[in-house]
Amino acid sequence: MASSAEVPLVPVTVLTGFLGSGKTTLLNHILTAKHGKKIAVIENEFGDVGIDDMLLQKNTKMQSDEEIIEMMNGCICCTVRQDLITVLSKLAKRVASGKLKLDGIVIETTGLADPAPVAQTFFVDDAVKAFARLDGIVTLIDAKHIELHLDEEKPEGAENEAVEQVAFADRILLNKTDLVPEAELPAIEERLRKLNPSATIFRCEKGQVDPKDLIGISSFDLRKTLDMDPEFLNTDGEHEHDTSVSSVAITENVPLDFGLVQDWIGGLLQNKGTDLYRMKGVLNVQHATQKFVYHAVHMIFNGEFEDWEPDEPRETKLVFIGKNIDAAALKADFAACVASEENLAKKRDALRFKVGDRVECSMAGGMRQAGEVVQLLWRDEEMEQGQVCPYKVKLDEGGVTWAPVDEDDCIRREEAGGSSKKQKTATA
Repeated sequence: MASSAEVPLVPVTVLTGFLGSGKTTLLNHILTAKHGKKIAVIENEFGDVGIDDMLLQKNTKMQSDEEIIEMMNGCICCTVRQDLITVLSKLAKRVASGKLKLDGIVIETTGLADPAPVAQTFFVDDAVKAFARLDGIVTLIDAKHIELHLDEEKPEGAENEAVEQVAFADRILLNKTDLVPEAELPAIEERLRKLNPSATIFRCEKGQVDPKDLIGISSFDLRKTLDMDPEFLNTDGEHEHDTSVSSVAITENVPLDFGLVQDWIGGLLQNKGTDLYRMKGVLNVQHATQKFVYHAVHMIFNGEFEDWEPDEPRETKLVFIGKNIDAAALKADFAACVASEENLAKKRDALRFKVGDRVECSMAGGMRQAGEVVQLLWRDEEMEQGQVCPYKVKLDEGGVTWAPVDEDDCIRREEAGGSSKKQKTATA
């Protein structure tokens, strides 16, 4: 039988970081970088609907030397840790049979995972120990929100996962530095060093770090870990999450009205942003040839249209993770965004003007022109994807225009007695 010296153990990188820190972005960077390594990715999401696996599969297809093995739902540090052992065992069998060559494995944990029980797996399970070694724990930090999460008060007995993720890191990636004034970064780094003096800190934007600084670094030190946590190898220890934190997953096959969705998400960000750790989704939008992919961290939102994959189902998938989420209300409000006849009729009825009403429209140069509403909820193929305008207006001077929003700054009722066909818009 070959000895461990003859068969090198496969190095494993545990990629952790609080919700919204940029783990999937970093993984996509690793998948598309030209490093020539065969890397297996094991992904974990907190919730019943996977979004990140779809976003990663695209780049996996671009670089055939890497593959995503499995996406597991739940917290990898507790409910599905046995699943992790099972996945690693399957990989070990493929490597032993000669069907698979691996230069490394990356395990992406959910943002609510304590990395300690994950790392523990590589020291307490004999089959795993014979196949793989823990190479390092890499923690991504959202520079914009890290102090909010470090300071968060947890219920008695519940761990602060953000603190644990920093404390166990071998490499800390201070990500999203473009969202924080540079003068504030040294104070953030000092706070991280107080929690973990030995970890190397890299500043980055959008997870742009050389993969050689993350994979094959031989940085995990069991002795140092035991000094910090003498109970590290105790498999009977309890791991308790904050029970006020939960996830809500939504799927829908009927296309959505983009305007209704934008208004709904905008309201969530404004009114619930502090408690919403993470939002992400893929939207199937009416009047759009592409899917709309978005993600948000607290009140910071990013989204764009992207091509559907050839075999990808045209459906909407959303995941919300946060504190004190009212799942029933969230699902009901989402249902009001579906582009059904009932919802579109309600949207039409809520408009201020009807067909035949006299209005004044804001035009280029700060001028207003009078005209008549001739159509409600108007869509023209020259408009942006998903866009439907409240009004189509026939102008008295000839031609037509459209009002993108139902607000006085854009369109207002014609003044009593009529108005001049060209009127300067009032300025403050």
